[in-house]
Amino acid sequence: MGTLCVFCGSSDGKAPAYLEGAAALALAMAKRDIDLVYGGGGRGLMGKVAATLKKANGTVTGIIPTRLYDMVKHIEHVEDELIVVADMHARKATMYERSDAFVALPGGIGTLEEVMEALTWLQLGYHCKPIGLLNTEGFYDSLIDLLHHMVDQGFLRKILFDALVVSADPDDLLEKLCSVDLDLPLKIEHP
Repeated sequence: MGTLCVFCGSSDGKAPAYLEGAAALALAMAKRDIDLVYGGGGRGLMGKVAATLKKANGTVTGIIPTRLYDMVKHIEHVEDELIVVADMHARKATMYERSDAFVALPGGIGTLEEVMEALTWLQLGYHCKPIGLLNTEGFYDSLIDLLHHMVDQGFLRKILFDALVVSADPDDLLEKLCSVDLDLPLKIEHP
């Protein structure tokens, strides 16, 4: 894996472990020479991942829609490359296109939407890239329970659920993502 797309919050969150996890992921990426593609924000977990990786001599690419860029263009950015795109749809498409894998750290509805769309695109055969959740402090336990429920109720194929890599440890998560073998059909049919 050469490039990892990280979805995460633009807030710090309440638990200090969230920022610590973001920094630990960035250091684990630097250790493996994995470049970052992310939403281009300078605050919260987004800013922590980018700044930590940059400080560890990693390569950082931010993808930001014009509307958000206009609000933050006066702020110093750490990216090696900051790509300004038309809108959120173009942002996600560009992030997906430039990444070898995806990881979601704790975040809000934007983060949830991004990782669910990545899973949807995997299901539809638009990509065959690994997707992981950094489950810091059990942040994603409820989502994992919901996905289990979807499988149990026949709305989600188990093969897709099993393709999701989950770990609370950044090194372990990257190790699993680097070694995952996604042997999925071109399109995962409904149950």
